[in-house]
Amino acid sequence: MRASFTAIQRTCTMSDSPVSPLTLICVGSSFAFSGLFYHLYQQKRQEIHNIEKIPKVQLNKDLIKILAASHRKRLGYAVIEGIVQPEGEPLASQYVPRCFGVIQKVIVREHKKVWNSITNTWNDRTQNSKESTNTVPFSLVPRGGDGGDGVSVQVVSPLEASNLCLEPVYRRLRKAQEGFVDYIAQGLSGEKPVGLQETEEMLRVGATLTGFGELVLEPGRVLKLQPPRDGQEYLLLLSDYKSFLQQHQKSLSMWKVLTALFGLAGATLLAYILYREYRRQTDNSQA
Repeated sequence: MRASFTAIQRTCTMSDSPVSPLTLICVGSSFAFSGLFYHLYQQKRQEIHNIEKIPKVQLNKDLIKILAASHRKRLGYAVIEGIVQPEGEPLASQYVPRCFGVIQKVIVREHKKVWNSITNTWNDRTQNSKESTNTVPFSLVPRGGDGGDGVSVQVVSPLEASNLCLEPVYRRLRKAQEGFVDYIAQGLSGEKPVGLQETEEMLRVGATLTGFGELVLEPGRVLKLQPPRDGQEYLLLLSDYKSFLQQHQKSLSMWKVLTALFGLAGATLLAYILYREYRRQTDNSQA
């Protein structure tokens, strides 16, 4: 990149009609963005490499043998995939019939408009007025039931997982009822209620879940997935492992394409500048 800018500077020095600042900005920006996207590409590639190094274990009877033979009957950090099943009665949705889960989050957000005396306009404002989270003990079982092995992994402290994403099952905005008294109060307070938005998110029974954490074999052949002791990230992903990797691969391809496109654009502009300067010098020498 330094060589490219040096070539441009030489061209500008040799020329009686220097390259326009806009052209220089376009060339410099193209190479700068290409370098930025290449840096992001390298980061994503290293992230994928680190993910692929994490041991992925299958949820079957062989897992008990693997943990039994491991040091202290545990794997410090591993990946496991399974189907969510409650260990007792599941949680029922407050809004959707016959919808059951093991984690339930209900969020009620208050929407209002606030008067801005400077611009003389109503501005939107949203705030959380209430949020509640409920959980019940649950396990991961192999696809298609227990596969005849009767093996399951209890998920410990799921709310400690980083960036726990739940499935939205209900969303509704209840508009505020306004009367004559309300209009008077709005003029005095400078606030106008819009409504309450109710949202319910759940980790549903039967969903595919991929967990990154510490696997432990406890007495009684009880398998547990829990937050790692060494500080590594505890993850519970609402997808299968293959789809999770494919999402990262798509991001990797995107940064790679953007790196090539902006690099090619910068190189093309630079080549055009050099060619134009070469033609000008040739025409001057012939004259």
